[in-house]
Amino acid sequence: MEDGIYMTDVSEMLMLLRNAVGSESVCEQESMKKHTTFRIGGPADLFAAPKTAEEICRIVQICRGQGYPFYVIGNGSNILAPDAGYRGLVLQLYKNFSRVSVSKESEDEPDEMGTRYIITAQSGAMLSVIAKRALEAGLTGFEFASGIPGTLGGAVVMNAGAYGGEMKQVLLSATVLTREGDILEIPASDLDLGYRKSAVLPNGWIVLEAKLVLEKGDPDAVRRRMDELKEQRVRKQPLDLPSAGSTFKRPEGYFAGKLIMDAGLRGYTVGGAQVSEKHCGFVVNRGGATAADVLQLIADVTERVKTQSGVTLEPEIRILQ
Repeated sequence: MEDGIYMTDVSEMLMLLRNAVGSESVCEQESMKKHTTFRIGGPADLFAAPKTAEEICRIVQICRGQGYPFYVIGNGSNILAPDAGYRGLVLQLYKNFSRVSVSKESEDEPDEMGTRYIITAQSGAMLSVIAKRALEAGLTGFEFASGIPGTLGGAVVMNAGAYGGEMKQVLLSATVLTREGDILEIPASDLDLGYRKSAVLPNGWIVLEAKLVLEKGDPDAVRRRMDELKEQRVRKQPLDLPSAGSTFKRPEGYFAGKLIMDAGLRGYTVGGAQVSEKHCGFVVNRGGATAADVLQLIADVTERVKTQSGVTLEPEIRILQ
């Protein structure tokens, strides 16, 4: 952008992009309600769902070359989109870009307990799908992610985790598109993986693919563990209402949900947004919630918890601007 004005207008960008990747991959005025698990958000000026790494590279190259803003999402499971929509292009890496493959790390190794396998998946693959493939192959190590409602790309960006596991434990490498337009395979050790963070966003990278290292295990034990975690989620989390998962990061030494509950905010409501009565760490859409409702509720909760406990909560959800 230059002086707050797009260097190229929406209609020109639409034409450029469709000429580059085909009309079926790009559309305009796409409602973000359809692409976020919060079911909140106005229309994006442009929306692209590319099918190949080459298409992704072309779209990004055109946007950067034209000074046109863009934002990358997966299935929108941790996104709050604005009510007015997004003035730019939303680049979705999801169902169109979700291939998963499983192979033995070394073909010379016997197929027995402890043998290492590599799962290679495009960034749009759902974690639940990858976990299912791991189960089918009798592989252990990814059970923790079986119920996380996000894509692999987002999981790498945020070092997603649950129930004592995190991506850092199983990630071998990530293939990324750099700001300069290069495609590089980055070892996990160079990704600065920490609590809900990585080197991906600070470097302006886009995750295209990742490799995970798992081990041959007992399929029955893997299935039992996945079933246990599913039962815990159903029992403890408000899965029956739209949300973006855990709304706040876990403060060191505390649990966000307990701090919110102790502040007397269970069920606290702003418009259609509510602190879940089932799990206070979740903000849910009770029906007709707007982004403004959610943002006001987050502000109110943050202020009340700070006053009550002295702890400053930080949002875990990403706010599209």
